[in-house]
Amino acid sequence: MVGRTTDPSTRSRNVAGMKSVVYTRTGDPSVLQLLDRDVIEPAPGEVRVRIVVSGVNPTDWKSRLGSGDGSPPPFPEVTPNQDGAGVVDAVGEGVVDFTVGDRVWVYLAGHQRPTGTAQEYTNLPAVRVVRLPEGTSFDVGASLGVPAMTAHRTLTVSEDGPARLYPGALANKVVLVAGGAGAVGHAAIQLARWAGATVLTTISSPDKAALATAAGAHHVINYRDDDAADAIRKVAPDGVDLVVEVAIGANSQLNLEVIKPRGSIAVYANDGGSAFTLDVRPNMIKNARYQFVLLYTAGDAALAAAVEDITHAVEDGALPVGEGAGLPLHRFPLADTADAHQAVQDAAVGKVLIDVP
Repeated sequence: MVGRTTDPSTRSRNVAGMKSVVYTRTGDPSVLQLLDRDVIEPAPGEVRVRIVVSGVNPTDWKSRLGSGDGSPPPFPEVTPNQDGAGVVDAVGEGVVDFTVGDRVWVYLAGHQRPTGTAQEYTNLPAVRVVRLPEGTSFDVGASLGVPAMTAHRTLTVSEDGPARLYPGALANKVVLVAGGAGAVGHAAIQLARWAGATVLTTISSPDKAALATAAGAHHVINYRDDDAADAIRKVAPDGVDLVVEVAIGANSQLNLEVIKPRGSIAVYANDGGSAFTLDVRPNMIKNARYQFVLLYTAGDAALAAAVEDITHAVEDGALPVGEGAGLPLHRFPLADTADAHQAVQDAAVGKVLIDVP
């Protein structure tokens, strides 16, 4: 980024208190409380963001649930939610890339920190703050973070594929997205399509098929009604280059049947289980690659690449949200954060957002 002014008049606004959702013990959504908290000045290298929309992900309720009801969280008091979008409200010493009033999206806001985005203001390292391209809504910004960055990582780990995404990066590649109606699957479809891939996806109902088609999938396979392997082979007789996998346990045999030699399976979740088995020899014959994906340990270089490429995609209009774009939005006020968490925990189809006053 190009350096910005450090004139003190552009560095902060005077703010009194704020509303913040917190929990002091782990458990079901009832542990979440809406309380008054002080607004803290950003430390050196930090940016304070006035949150307009907070995004909720499965990782947020899983962290809140912890290892069981009543067990202590990692900090005495935790504000949940990793993702969000809003306006820069203050910048700490040494921050030159942002100024008060910049519209931004944030990612991993609460990673190894006690303060996420389920509050009116949050302080976080400047590296986790990204300027929103002009004309981009806060809804889009709050829907990036975990889903889009995870999707980016899954699409850039193939041995024979690109390490970065841009128009044409995946030209002549076939990408299979398992569960294309989920938030990560939706972003994977959009990014793969933007990068030039032929995109297939598997879904479980006509309604989800409509969402995956709206997201941009070229071919949609209902695995409950169709022979999924046969349907995929008809579209990709030479095999699939890359699988973006949400349920490796359930889909490992299907992936083996349709992956091409030297193809990759990028595993970001195992919905419905915690373990899976592989038949060694068939995978060895195909030189199949299994890459597990978790943002928290992906490394700074991977995160920085994702931020840059996703910003490019947003500038190109490639990551819209809303039902017409294949990702229905479910909105809750800040006071109903517990209901928002429950909606994600209950596997709401689409994106759950919290409007922050």
